[in-house]
Amino acid sequence: MATISSEPWRKVLITGVSKGIGRALALELASGGHTIIGCSRDQTKLDSLREELLRSSPAQHLLLNVDVTSNDSVEEFAKIVVENKLVPDIIVNNAAIVNRQGKIWEIDVQDFDNVIDTNIKGTANILRHFIPLMIHNKQGIIVNMSSDAGRNPYKLITPYCASKWGVEGLSKSVAKELPEGMTIVALDPGIINTDMLVSCVGDLASQYQSPRHWASKAATMILDLTTKDNGASLTIKDP
Repeated sequence: MATISSEPWRKVLITGVSKGIGRALALELASGGHTIIGCSRDQTKLDSLREELLRSSPAQHLLLNVDVTSNDSVEEFAKIVVENKLVPDIIVNNAAIVNRQGKIWEIDVQDFDNVIDTNIKGTANILRHFIPLMIHNKQGIIVNMSSDAGRNPYKLITPYCASKWGVEGLSKSVAKELPEGMTIVALDPGIINTDMLVSCVGDLASQYQSPRHWASKAATMILDLTTKDNGASLTIKDP
């Protein structure tokens, strides 16, 4: 794992932190001395990540079991973050799920709702409760994880495409509402070998880059974001 610069030291909130690119990004940033504020609904994987962070980083990280689809859960999360004096400098809205593949009329209603609730409402809940905290500090970078599926249509994953197109529009609109000193972008991470990709393409997922390899590039890019990037749709190119 490459060690990125710890200057300046940042507090980084990552949703969906317990696996995939969220976990890899947390470990990469922590290796550079940055503090991780992470949330997930998987307590077992959160505990595992906590142990791994303790072995690799001296910083005092905060990992909590939070359901981003619940406004009340996110509100309580924000209160705990404030109590621990860990208002983030950077937010990475990474938590996301994909639907079981099928044509729109074949997809179960609950499956569709779960995708929208997690990918759009979950992102909005984090923004609702954490943007005011960042405004108080007069600074903040927000990265909403998008997808090529949020910029181009794909068959059989219509709910996921709709959710990521929503993330793109949400990001551009919020960019116009943020005060000076704050930035929000939509970031397409490229194609990465995650559980989500496996659910879409099966064994072909192994042909793509690992989350750890992706994180070594993504961490630097995210740390280098500035107010001039506000409202941008960015992409991390595949190798």
